[in-house]
Amino acid sequence: MNKAAPETLQAAVDRVGNPVDLIRNQPIRAFSHGLGFVPSEHTNWRDEAMAWHTTCALLDQSHHMVDLFIQGPDTVRLLTYLGVNSFTGFGNDKAKQFVAVNHDGYYIGDCVLVGLGDQSADLVGRRTVIDWVEYNALSGDWDVTVERDPQSVQRGGRPPKLYRFEVQGPSAGPLVEKVTGGPLPDVKFFGMTTLTIAGRQVRALRHGMAGQVGFELFGPWEEGAEVYATILELGQEFGIKQVGSMAYSTANLESGWIPGPMPAIFTDSHLQGYREWLPATSAGSLGGSMSSSDISDYYITPYDLGYGRLIKFDHDFVGREALQARAGQPHRRKVTLVWHPEDIAGVFSSLWTPGPRNKYFNLPKARYGQYQMDAVLADGRQVGISMDCGYVVRDQSVVSLAVVDEEFAQPGTEVRLLWGENPVSAKPVVEPHEQTEIRATVESAPLNSFARTKYRKARQG
Repeated sequence: MNKAAPETLQAAVDRVGNPVDLIRNQPIRAFSHGLGFVPSEHTNWRDEAMAWHTTCALLDQSHHMVDLFIQGPDTVRLLTYLGVNSFTGFGNDKAKQFVAVNHDGYYIGDCVLVGLGDQSADLVGRRTVIDWVEYNALSGDWDVTVERDPQSVQRGGRPPKLYRFEVQGPSAGPLVEKVTGGPLPDVKFFGMTTLTIAGRQVRALRHGMAGQVGFELFGPWEEGAEVYATILELGQEFGIKQVGSMAYSTANLESGWIPGPMPAIFTDSHLQGYREWLPATSAGSLGGSMSSSDISDYYITPYDLGYGRLIKFDHDFVGREALQARAGQPHRRKVTLVWHPEDIAGVFSSLWTPGPRNKYFNLPKARYGQYQMDAVLADGRQVGISMDCGYVVRDQSVVSLAVVDEEFAQPGTEVRLLWGENPVSAKPVVEPHEQTEIRATVESAPLNSFARTKYRKARQG
């Protein structure tokens, strides 16, 4: 008997009647970095999260991201058509943060794009933007082939095509010199180079977490164990610490990258074919206190996320006219919200004190929907959306990354965050609870001043 094809997103929306109701109650857990293939902790997530500030952190990122390999004469032409970025000079050993929008200029997703050759590339990251690129590659008139390497949990037991490790921290530079036997490569942020480790050729992307020196290293999976063991052995004199999935999940809170904005795929009439191709389970799940029956209220633009510097109108691309029309308009701004200690303490203490319980706050990361959308309030109205929250060990603070109206974006501004759902959704990770307001102070994103001055200004392309 033939297995029935999975329900498409368009069919599911038509059945339920509203995209918000569909994904609000999707029984899909929030994205997990570990997925059972990387230890949650090697020692403990608190010490591990300090390693990229004090010594050197070693992370295994081989399992939780999706790779889409594109090859063929039209590789760059396809990416140019879908990306807001400029592709002038893009090719082998070039990398950039790739951003895609819909025809109305609303954000679909972003990921890391790596040039593997002049006619081949690898998109690495969350599936939202990768699904969109893959659909266009398969449905359009492009002379390309695509190969998708999903997360390890979806590979059916086979290993990844590539290993991907990261070394980060103040002693990462001396460590790289030690394992390669040469000087630290002179490569700018998001630049690429090739290293030799354990006799193996290793591609290296100059990367960083919270502004610290670091490299993302990748190569054929079968060579990964030897490369990892060499780094770990030679890193002992530099205080290297293996970092598990729990600590790693908090790194974006320091670097200011929001991993889960709502993809604007539910309403654009030009995307109906895409919705008819995309399985409904790939649409994600919605969590948080923001409550609107109009899915477009959850959409954001690249300008809201601080990606205006990446938008280049030197080429035609999907959403170009809409973004040009918005370029001179007011935008929301990305900020860090530092939650008031007494208020978040009240959320925890509601577990063991008489009275209503608040939504459980999981440590170190408290996202309970793939798209965590909590309402940010001020002057009796919603002034923004908080989209990712957790605990930052270095600052001993609960924080979230948010986009807020410009008038509330100045550091030091006081706002309130509405925590919990009303009504409570049917997601299995959501227990009966009552909403509560939490005071928060607006700070810059990235939160770390070192990261703001050394890390973000270099993230161009």
